Amino acid sequence: MAFHEVRFPDDISRGARGGPERRTQIVELASGDEERNATWANSRRRYDVAYGVRRADDLAAVVAFFEARNGRLHGFRFKDWGDHKSCLPSQVPAPTDQPIGTGDGTTTGFQLLKRYASGGQIWTRTITKPVAGTVRIALDGAEQLSGWSVDTTTGVVTFSAAPGAGVAVTAGFEFDVPVRFDTDALDVTLDLERLGSITSIPLLEIRR
Repeated sequence: MAFHEVRFPDDISRGARGGPERRTQIVELASGDEERNATWANSRRRYDVAYGVRRADDLAAVVAFFEARNGRLHGFRFKDWGDHKSCLPSQVPAPTDQPIGTGDGTTTGFQLLKRYASGGQIWTRTITKPVAGTVRIALDGAEQLSGWSVDTTTGVVTFSAAPGAGVAVTAGFEFDVPVRFDTDALDVTLDLERLGSITSIPLLEIRR
């Protein structure tokens, strides 16, 4: 089992369906009231990319990609067109988009994060697959053009000198979702015009 740092074809992923999934246990009491318990602390994303296959060439690309990943064995990158930036999809990432930590004068490594807020609630997502060349970093609101590096396989930003105590560390970036195929078989159909289709191509986010 390995993770292949290669992205599923963008022109096919653009037509995908899917999004976050959570797991909640609901117990209905004799009184009609409910007790609800979240069994997952974090969401997990599912997609079906069969909807993006529109031409025979798309079909061939998916089959080749599937074979190269050995079905469910190896993970890969996937662009979720509805959620692939530190900002809104219509905006350009800015270095102050997301807080990723506060300096203490010692720590040099900071994990990329994205926060989802609604009302008074916030859920924080760990970003492990930033897109190379898109990450921007700021300290106390001032963009830093040097003095740091990012590991695009883990999402960890490392400074050459630790940010001072109390300094706000923020980041802007584009990112991919680490996924794998959730099937070991592709059900391919060829019609009379030799145009191909696949009933379902499920992908499942990899959580580590």
